[in-house]
Amino acid sequence: MKKFYFALDTVLNYKQQILEHLQEEHARIIAERVACERVIEGLEQQQSQCMADWEEKKARGFTIQEMQTFDRFLTSIRGKIERERERLAEIMAREERKREEVVEARKETASIEKLKEKKRAQYDKEVQKDEERFIEEFVSNKSAVEREARNTA
Repeated sequence: MKKFYFALDTVLNYKQQILEHLQEEHARIIAERVACERVIEGLEQQQSQCMADWEEKKARGFTIQEMQTFDRFLTSIRGKIERERERLAEIMAREERKREEVVEARKETASIEKLKEKKRAQYDKEVQKDEERFIEEFVSNKSAVEREARNTA
C-alpha cells in the first residue's frame, strides 16, 4: 500500500509557522511589559527615596532653592511614572491582542492536526484491512495448493 499522504500538510506547516511566529511576538511583548514594569518600580523607588530625603531635610531645615529643586525632581519623577504607566497600559493592550491571535492560531492548527489524525486513523484501518485480506488470500491459496497436491497424489 502507498505511503500515508495528507493533502493539507503544506497548510498545516504554514499554520504552525504562523503560530510559532505569533508566539515569538507574544513573548517579545511580555518581555517588553516586564521591562516597563521594572522601570516603573525603579521610578517609584526613586520617588520614595526622594520623599524620605524631603522629610529628613524638612526636619533639619532647608532653603527655598533646595525645596524647589526637590519639588521639580518629584514632579519630574511623577511625570515619568505617569508616562511609563500609560506605556504599560498600551503594552498590555498589545499583549492581550497578540494573545488572542495566538489562541486563534492554535485553534486553527489544532483543527487541522485533528483532521490529520483522523485521516491517519482511516489510513491505518485500510492498511490493516489490506493486510488481513492478503493473509486470508495467502492462507486460502495455500490451502488450495495443498488440496490440489493431495488430489493429484
